[in-house]
Amino acid sequence: MAALVTWAAGGCADRAPEPGNQGESSVEAPATTSGDDRPVVLFLGTSLTAGYGLPTPDLAFPALIQAKLDSAGYRLRAVNAGISGESSAGALARIDWLMDQERVAVLVVETGANDGLRGQDPDSVKARIQAVFDRARQENPPPRLVLAGMEALPNLGADYVRRFREIYPELARANDAALIPFLLTGVAGVDSLNQADGIHPTAAGQRVVAENVWQVLQGILPR
Repeated sequence: MAALVTWAAGGCADRAPEPGNQGESSVEAPATTSGDDRPVVLFLGTSLTAGYGLPTPDLAFPALIQAKLDSAGYRLRAVNAGISGESSAGALARIDWLMDQERVAVLVVETGANDGLRGQDPDSVKARIQAVFDRARQENPPPRLVLAGMEALPNLGADYVRRFREIYPELARANDAALIPFLLTGVAGVDSLNQADGIHPTAAGQRVVAENVWQVLQGILPR
């Protein structure tokens, strides 16, 4: 818990705490149709997924997941659809277009961090993520679902932090989605694994995030 508080407090102290809202990201790779016919593992997320501040998208965790997929012999393609500064409303606005672009086998949703930093109502955040899942399930066949948990700033109060934290396990249970309990486990609050803003992982931090994701993802991947 101390690491979560340190991570959140570090972002708050900067006065521009939203992931990816501190200038233009150096890495943003929204999904596009590539001509590659492999089914897709689609990472829908914020700057934490996009790889804010990294010199190349190859250092962001979706690209590291691609290396793990290849090494394990999966015929799947990881697509980084992270956008800096995006809220759950933005994720919902994009999901229809994204699902139309690719044959999505697995949808990994990382959203809500910016909502939490803005103090948005947790019930509204939950409803928007649910709507993302509802849209994904309209596909035939529907993708397998993964949800990355996030944490809210402690200065928003214990009740808000609790309600925000509960969004993720509740949605995972309701949608039979695999849950990454906290995307930044082992990274939040660790100076050597974060950029100067205290929020965005360095290349080394992204490798830890990739392990957090892979531990959950590998259990649901289709062969």
